[in-house]
Amino acid sequence: MDRMASSMKQVPNPLPKVLSRRGVGAGLEAAERESFERTQTVSINKAINTQEVAVKEKHARTCILGTHHEKGAQTFWSVVNRLPLSSNAVLCWKFCHVFHKLLRDGHPNVLKDSLRYRNELSDMSRMWGHLSEGYGQLCSIYLKLLRTKMEYHTKNPRFPGNLQMSDRQLDEAGESDVNNFFQLTVEMFDYLECELNLFQTVFNSLDMSRSVSVTAAGQCRLAPLIQVILDCSHLYDYTVKLLFKLHSCLPADTLQGHRDRFMEQFTKLKELFYRSSNLQYFKRLIQIPQLPENPPNFLRASALSEHISPVVVIPAETSSPDSEPVLEKDDLMDMDASQQSLFDNKFDDIFGSSFSSDPFNFNSQNGVNKDEKDHLIERLYREISGLKAQLENMKTESQRVVLQLKGRVSELEAELAEQQHLRQQAADDCEFLRAELDELRRQREDTEKAQRSLSEIETQEQLEVLESLKQELATSQRELQVLQGSLETSAQSEANWAAQIAELEKERDSLVSGAAHRDEELSALRRELQDTQLKLASTEESMCQLAKDQRKMLLVGSRKAAEQVIQDALNQLEEPPLISCAGSADHLLSTVTSISSCIEQLEKSWSQYLACPEDISGLLHSITLLAHLTSDAISHGASTSLRAPPEPADSLTEACKQYGRETLAYLAALEEEGTLENADSTAMRNCLSKIKAIGEELLPRGLDIKQEELGDLVDKEMAATSAAIETATARIEGTASPKEFYAKNSRWTEGLISASKAVGWGATVMVDAADLVVQGRGKFEELMVCSHEIAASTAQLVAASKVKADKDSPNLAQLQQASRGVNQATAGVVASTISGKSQIEETDNMDFSSMTLTQIKRQEMDSQVRVLELENELQKERQKLGELRKKHYELAGVAEGWEEGTEASPPTLQEAVTEKE
Repeated sequence: MDRMASSMKQVPNPLPKVLSRRGVGAGLEAAERESFERTQTVSINKAINTQEVAVKEKHARTCILGTHHEKGAQTFWSVVNRLPLSSNAVLCWKFCHVFHKLLRDGHPNVLKDSLRYRNELSDMSRMWGHLSEGYGQLCSIYLKLLRTKMEYHTKNPRFPGNLQMSDRQLDEAGESDVNNFFQLTVEMFDYLECELNLFQTVFNSLDMSRSVSVTAAGQCRLAPLIQVILDCSHLYDYTVKLLFKLHSCLPADTLQGHRDRFMEQFTKLKELFYRSSNLQYFKRLIQIPQLPENPPNFLRASALSEHISPVVVIPAETSSPDSEPVLEKDDLMDMDASQQSLFDNKFDDIFGSSFSSDPFNFNSQNGVNKDEKDHLIERLYREISGLKAQLENMKTESQRVVLQLKGRVSELEAELAEQQHLRQQAADDCEFLRAELDELRRQREDTEKAQRSLSEIETQEQLEVLESLKQELATSQRELQVLQGSLETSAQSEANWAAQIAELEKERDSLVSGAAHRDEELSALRRELQDTQLKLASTEESMCQLAKDQRKMLLVGSRKAAEQVIQDALNQLEEPPLISCAGSADHLLSTVTSISSCIEQLEKSWSQYLACPEDISGLLHSITLLAHLTSDAISHGASTSLRAPPEPADSLTEACKQYGRETLAYLAALEEEGTLENADSTAMRNCLSKIKAIGEELLPRGLDIKQEELGDLVDKEMAATSAAIETATARIEGTASPKEFYAKNSRWTEGLISASKAVGWGATVMVDAADLVVQGRGKFEELMVCSHEIAASTAQLVAASKVKADKDSPNLAQLQQASRGVNQATAGVVASTISGKSQIEETDNMDFSSMTLTQIKRQEMDSQVRVLELENELQKERQKLGELRKKHYELAGVAEGWEEGTEASPPTLQEAVTEKE
């Protein structure tokens, strides 16, 4: 009764105010409702009070059972609304804990009955957020978590409050739609972020240097984390499974943000689980799982089988002080017999009971009548036995804690000794560095003093000499005056007096002339100093002009090199035999996109160069990049036009030429610093738009090949080509003799067979290169070159087949369709190669933090020299490649018997068979 009265004094919530709103019924239902409300009010007030202790499990369990009894949370909110949650932080913290339990384990209608109060929860969260100490921030963050939990379960009603779902139910929640799974994963990230925020804030508010988990105040803050741990284990498990599902449907680049966010939350959750498992408070209440050492690899689908769902185990509360009966004896004595029996009867109807054969006889359990003293004695015995067991457990636990603390003390002493040693070493190093710093400061001060005195030392010497002369002159004058006075008073002769006066005047004149000479020398020194200063200023100006000329020379050299690269590409465009057939429309479009970005970067670098001429590296890089991208675009456009119909091919060639000329004009406008207005990139952009439009028209339509099927498609196409060649050869040997066939079409047949062998050879080399790449000993560039060669050889076969085939030949159409398939497959191989290369390559970030300004400038000059050397080597290699292609074209024509003035490639064997038939 004392505890009941104390609780009622702490919380201004008298029972009659709650019960007065209910009508007093004369029947059984009214009495049952009144008894239920009284019991719930007592339990809620005991669970949510101002004492800084953890919420007792028996009171929270009564609140949970009450929501199942009335199928909602009306009574809970009617009591809570009268609590001063906005004025007592501990009271608000314990309310959050109980409300979290109800959302997890209470009746499903608890969420519906609580939605009307979510605005009040938000306002209370903002109010408590203004407090930076104590429970203020904890209450603010916990209320935000509860608001997020309510919104999540409202938006996703398939998820129960305790988040326990099977894999099938998880799939049904997404409705087999990848968009739903994507959005669901984002919402789970937000949900888990709120949980981790509360987790981290509670740990930061505790003094972990002491055993806070065994104190009442520490347990009050740690108790709600049990619900957080239960939520986090399920959210982490579901997030892993959804990410594997998304990676099986979407590209890896699209999910890069998901992977980064998961990695951040994985690191936080792993650390918090580890720290929680070491706290004594959690060891007796919950078994916290440990996350794996490394996060799951979502790029490998088979890693899902290695994932183990974290399972949180709550041991049976056999010896917990909270496992006593829900209603205490003092509380039962406050209730009349009829009200208590009605409540027990309703309780037994819901949950079952074996305590009494008569549900309305509260004092006769197991058929034995006992008076109040017997009940009290039995209860005291049970409490004494429980306390003894608790005492033994506490002794055992304290001994174990003492041993752990002793071991921890030994470890801390060892760490302290090591830290002291490191501290001493750091102090010695600091003292040494401080001495070096003082020495450097002294040297710098001496140097500055020497520099300041260098221009003043000579003048100072002259001033000192002049001052000494003036002093000598004053002394002589004083002596002269003394002599004059003595001569006036002496009795010397007038002749001696005049002679002495003349001698002194002569000496005075010599001193005056010496002083004038010294003044002239001083003026000369001043003029010499001014001349030296003027020369120094001129030298500095010439150095600035020299640096400006060097930058201008670098700019002109880079521009000329870029113009040469573009001009060479335009020259190759005029010579079809030198153009490679390895390009495609998708390569052209990709290059056009890169050029647009490069133009924007070039304009920005040019503006920066005009504002700060010293910063020229970005401008040089942009000019060089524009030149190479322009050359690639012209090459891809030329190779694409060779395989395109005549009309779009001519338009594409002309657009590439026009773009090259406009680029040369744009680079020429960058020669002078004052021609920013003349350097207009509008014409270049118009040409790029035209090239892009033509390239999009030339893209192959209607073929959607998955990336994992590209390798199989290449193998199928090569097998089909080999089978066609063998079938055609067999049909030629049935229909006519080899002598007759070769006598009629010997050169054509040899050329066709040579082209077919080229296709097979390219496929063999590509397979070997792919094996080496998988083993880590190959190059991605070899795969790209082989793919280009296969596409070129296939195009040569198609062109040769058109020589003797009819326009409407079905075999020709079939061959063209197969050629397009090969082109798509090779393009896919190139795209996959580029993607794989970008994923594997690691960017080498250089550390320039320890380099001085002079070293950075030297490195910059070395890099510019290296860029020019590489550009020169690239230009020579392009010329060499053009000569090799030209020579290959000539030798292939002679070896395969191509006739001048006819088509450049022989027809296919299938058309030969058709013609023979």
